[in-house]
Amino acid sequence: MKISLKTIPHISNKIAIDLNMSGVVTMTKGLEAIAHEAEKVLTQNVKQEMALEEKAAEICDDNEEEIDFMLADERQLFFMIKKKLAPEYDVILDYEERYSDISHKILDELYEEDLIHFEVTENRIKNIIYNAITSFIADSSEIQDAVMNKIRSYKRNFIPGTDEFDILYEKLYKEELSKRGME
Repeated sequence: MKISLKTIPHISNKIAIDLNMSGVVTMTKGLEAIAHEAEKVLTQNVKQEMALEEKAAEICDDNEEEIDFMLADERQLFFMIKKKLAPEYDVILDYEERYSDISHKILDELYEEDLIHFEVTENRIKNIIYNAITSFIADSSEIQDAVMNKIRSYKRNFIPGTDEFDILYEKLYKEELSKRGME
């Protein structure tokens, strides 16, 4: 599953919390500093993928007539273009490898900024970060379903896409994260 810009702060907080709870890391500047560095790395990665997708969509749009003439599957073509351009944009398309790479980059930033100290192997710390990312993503759809069920249970009808809906959704989302110890 893809990481969105909207979920990055939550994933970053989970990384900081999981590192703190691990018992193998000493934090020099607290949870916020760690979450901030993780957020920077995640944001950069998501923006790289967004740029890649934008370029692939642009190529598809520029060749729309040929695509229609050849009766090509535009989604499949989009993915093939994305796959071809991925190295140029420094994007790893396999999510398992990608999250491993991101975890390593986050660990490097935390170490370079002197935000953590540890006496265990780097791989163990990287695995804590990797597990925080993947477990958040795994729990994300469950959390979204719980939030939507709460919104539907209200007597008042909230319309998705409105400011009112977005504010309520974000509030309930944060409550659900807190309830699960992820915020």
